[in-house]
Amino acid sequence: MQKIYWDLLKKNHEESKKRRIESLFESDENRFRKFSLKIEDLYFDYSKTNIDPLTLSNLIKFAENSEIMKNVDAMFNGDKINVTENRSVLHTALRNFQTRKFNNLDSINKKLQVRFKSISNFCNHIRSGKKKSCSGDYFTDVVNIGIGGSELGPKLVTSALSEYHDGPKIHFVSNIDSSDINKIIKNLDPRKTLFVLSSKSFTTIETIYNSKTAIEWVCSKLGSDGMKHFVAVCASKEKALDLGVFEENIFEFEEWVGGRFSVWGPIGLPVMLAIGLNQFSEFLDGASQIDYHFKNEEASKNLPITLALIGFWHSTICNYTSRAILPYETKLQYLPTYLQQLDMESNGKSVNLKGESISYQTAPVIWGQIGTNSQHAFFQFLHQSSQIIPCEFLLGANCIDDSYYEKHHLQLIINCLAQSEALMLGIKKEETIERKRNLHHYCHGNRPSTILVYKQLTPRILGKLLALFEHRTFVEGLLWNVNSFDQWGVELGKKLATKLTEHFNKKNQNQNFSNSTLNLLYEIRKLKNNG
Repeated sequence: MQKIYWDLLKKNHEESKKRRIESLFESDENRFRKFSLKIEDLYFDYSKTNIDPLTLSNLIKFAENSEIMKNVDAMFNGDKINVTENRSVLHTALRNFQTRKFNNLDSINKKLQVRFKSISNFCNHIRSGKKKSCSGDYFTDVVNIGIGGSELGPKLVTSALSEYHDGPKIHFVSNIDSSDINKIIKNLDPRKTLFVLSSKSFTTIETIYNSKTAIEWVCSKLGSDGMKHFVAVCASKEKALDLGVFEENIFEFEEWVGGRFSVWGPIGLPVMLAIGLNQFSEFLDGASQIDYHFKNEEASKNLPITLALIGFWHSTICNYTSRAILPYETKLQYLPTYLQQLDMESNGKSVNLKGESISYQTAPVIWGQIGTNSQHAFFQFLHQSSQIIPCEFLLGANCIDDSYYEKHHLQLIINCLAQSEALMLGIKKEETIERKRNLHHYCHGNRPSTILVYKQLTPRILGKLLALFEHRTFVEGLLWNVNSFDQWGVELGKKLATKLTEHFNKKNQNQNFSNSTLNLLYEIRKLKNNG
């Protein structure tokens, strides 16, 4: 059955290749309403894609035959849908344990409630000054040390919700490059700085190196009492203890929480410290609302499924190799990077759930930047290059800043809509000839784009947006028949780095590395010694 709809979609694409998107509006004056969805304070317009009613119908049938809702129920119920690691996928429980809307995981919910209360008390004590540093000072700064999912989520959320900060200042260190940690701690007072060491396994080399450097820095100034300034967030308590973190400062989370899906729980500790528990709860509630919609709405009206179907259409049926994420909100500057990990680490696969090689294209390259900066960076490429890049715009209907800046915001809205229009219309060859211009002015147009409009960037709205993208990624994985919840390619690089370290330190010279790598290592040694 799936092959039938796959073939129909390929036929739909062949028939649409020479069709211009604007012609779909000419043939149906109600196209905008038919190809848009409204979910409370979110509005999604996908009318400027080359998807007609028949194609949309075939996409929905393809989704229904992919047993999406069966798999959605399995995820929420705690079934072990991460088949390669034999794990459940329950990051949704991190934001639904209080309402218990979706499952009967009573023991898990109770455990999450106890832990949330513990983290809440810790955050309130830090923010109020009840819990002070070993020198008796208030903590004015918090440094999160983590990489990947242990940094990208909290960094995105704290940046996006900067207007809500009323706690200590939050900093992030991720790269093993020494300049990353140095540029942060050189401007901080160790007597007033709290460090959050975030790593699921507590073996990630970047996090361990940076954590040890931070510990040396603090304890050289404050003595062994400086360890009171360190908090660990992990799924490996014993390894955190081995590093010297006090047991009462360790907050654990479960193996069924993937790093890129973890901001809703203890990994979100920096967010909680920055905006407080009330606003963090709003963030969770927004995500929970999308969870409810995702689990209960039929495919044709389901926003995450619709997003996924459009992504599947563009990537796999049309063979467009990348996707541009274009938030027209400076506070969402880290969203493209966050979605790079979410999508490409989840669905950058070429083997299906049965362990068989697949021949079709799965996850596209995810990239982007905020508007309007991106207009003056790579929009030339979007408009006139030989490649077609589907563009996903995000736009707030209201700005949260002072009303004095409303004129700025209106221009932001106008620019976003104008770019989407320009991608569709272009400048036709006939127009360039009529206006006595040469082909340097020609813009093909017919480039697909979508616009996701939200009322205003609040904690609740941000929670909705991130949950929406999480579920879109999951559904796309189902459509491609891949496991969205493992990352074995990441593990390969980690293992080789460990072996190369042993070789470099002459602890194990029996490692098999390419001639190129060994020769380059030799040249680097010479440069280091000569330096």
